Amino acid sequence: MVTPGALVRVAGRLDARSAPTTRSVLHEAVDSGDGELVIEMNKLEIWDGTGLGVIVGTSRRARQSGRQLVLTGVQARELRLLRVARVTWTSSVRPAALVG
Repeated sequence: MVTPGALVRVAGRLDARSAPTTRSVLHEAVDSGDGELVIEMNKLEIWDGTGLGVIVGTSRRARQSGRQLVLTGVQARELRLLRVARVTWTSSVRPAALVG
């Protein structure tokens, strides 16, 4: 059983269309738990600037709540974006495993 506010799996697209719903789910997860909040991103097909903003905002909210955000399954391209946005400075980011 997963403890509420401990794990969120993000899948599909994270863009302007899905951002409001995803933001609500992630903020609720931050607010309803303590300790690490793991966000699994390995099933995320694509995300844009709006999606990046959701992740940055969630990271900020987690930090302000005294929580550690852990992003797992992050693809290399998205990892570069997270570094530029300085999310990697305040959160733990675990890249996706290399295949082959």
